[in-house]
Amino acid sequence: MQRGSDRLNVHRDDEMKHELQGLLRSGHPTRTEEWHDPEPSADDDPQVAGGPVAPGGGTASLAAVRQALARYLSRSVFPAGPRELAGAMRRGYAPDALVEPLERLPRSARYATVQELAEALTRR
Repeated sequence: MQRGSDRLNVHRDDEMKHELQGLLRSGHPTRTEEWHDPEPSADDDPQVAGGPVAPGGGTASLAAVRQALARYLSRSVFPAGPRELAGAMRRGYAPDALVEPLERLPRSARYATVQELAEALTRR
C-alpha cells in the first residue's frame, strides 16, 4: 500500500539536496533572474521596523502621522470629531497606538482633513 508521506526514493532525495546546496551554503538567494528577488527598501520609505506610528510620543513626524492616519480614514469620514474618527479607525482595525491619542483630543473639536487631524495629534 502506497502512502502519500513516503519518500520518493533515495536518488530523488539526493537530487533535491544537490539543487538546494547553493542556497543552503550561501545564505542568500541564488536565482539568476533578478526579478525574482525582493526589492530593497528605498531611502524615503517609512520606518515600519519599530511598529506602528504613535503620535502621542512626540517622536513621530507630521508626515508619518498623516500617512498612518490616511491608511485608515477615507475622505468620506470628514468633517468629524475625534469620537467619530476613532470609531472609524477601530472599524478599520487601526492599531491602538494610533487610536488612543485620538480619543484624548477635545470632544468639541472638528477636523475637516487628515492634515488638520495630524497637526492636532503632533502638537499634543
